[in-house]
Amino acid sequence: MCAYHDEEWGVPERDPRVLWETLMLEGFQAGLSWAIVLRKRDGFRRAFAGFDPDRVARFTTRDVDRLVADPGIIRARAKIEATIAGARIFCQMRDGGEDFAAWAWSFTGGRTLRGDGRSIPAQTALSDRISVELKHRGFKFVGPTIVYAWIQAVGIVNDHQTTCFRRGKVDPRSSRSRP
Repeated sequence: MCAYHDEEWGVPERDPRVLWETLMLEGFQAGLSWAIVLRKRDGFRRAFAGFDPDRVARFTTRDVDRLVADPGIIRARAKIEATIAGARIFCQMRDGGEDFAAWAWSFTGGRTLRGDGRSIPAQTALSDRISVELKHRGFKFVGPTIVYAWIQAVGIVNDHQTTCFRRGKVDPRSSRSRP
């Protein structure tokens, strides 16, 4: 967890595939701890073809059955099916000329928003809005709390505490507004 915090969490991510992978993993975290997902991340990457959206979008019911039996991942059928559906949505967006990264960052004008550094909400108006848009597109397991965890993880929001050495390092150009 320390390495994840010190090297990954909150670093602005602009790669559409990585943004999608992170969103899918956040969905698997629903009802569980992030530590469980993090420990199984390599298993998820193996099971979901390196989170290659084109490959995952072609998964069939046979693949769902295989994944439900895979002890290297969280074996929740609904979350597995949501990830496959999410890959199809990602590909539809891309094939329609819409970049997932540009879409995700459009909610903040491409800038990282900085929290107050003292409190970390479970959700905000921003995560509510993004959640609604994701659900409208057909994504599942993208409620406002999951979305807020996602936008924190990928650096759309910098919620490092004021006492944390990472706060000023992840994006010194951050705006100072509450997300």
